Amino acid sequence: MDKIFIDTDICFDLLSARKPFYESAAGLFSLAEENKITLCISAHSFATLDYLLNKMFTGYQTRALLARLKVLVKVLAVNDKIIELALTSDFPDFEDAMQYYTAIDNGIKLIITRNLRDYRKAEIPVITAEGYIQSLKK
Repeated sequence: MDKIFIDTDICFDLLSARKPFYESAAGLFSLAEENKITLCISAHSFATLDYLLNKMFTGYQTRALLARLKVLVKVLAVNDKIIELALTSDFPDFEDAMQYYTAIDNGIKLIITRNLRDYRKAEIPVITAEGYIQSLKK
């Protein structure tokens, strides 16, 4: 079973039903629900998602969405080592660097994001949700 790291933007697309990205994010999470893949996210993503979703929903609704997400993903810790690697990296975006090094620290070999540009420095494959789903159809 593939173990995949997903960036916060993919979770946000799903939970906010953000068009036109919702469909591919939902397809990815359906694969996880069917136990065909394991989706991993950083603990930091939950804080970011709470902040973003609270702008759209009530606090209660946001927590309910995050609770449903939690069932579908494996949450990975962000530790001192990851922060140090992110701070000293060449990644242009600090949050993306944290995500990348969380994946690396946990032996994950694939990252799915909508923001490919900020992962140009990645040494493991980075793909969109749509690209990943399309690759499974081949």
